[in-house]
Amino acid sequence: MIKITLDEAIRKRDISRYELAKRTGIRYHIIDNYYKNKVIRYDSYVLNKICIALDCDISELIKFDKE
Repeated sequence: MIKITLDEAIRKRDISRYELAKRTGIRYHIIDNYYKNKVIRYDSYVLNKICIALDCDISELIKFDKE
């Protein structure tokens, strides 16, 4: 199973979803869906903008669990 761990990444940086939405220019609703791991299709554009805004690697946002 693939899991988005945006919640952990923004907690680590002590910013809000609203602040991330402002930094990326991505609508809050989309950020919120990634935060709550409700995304079915992952958009590389969105993930790229998030990585740039958080100054992180994609491996910090996506986890793969074989179970």
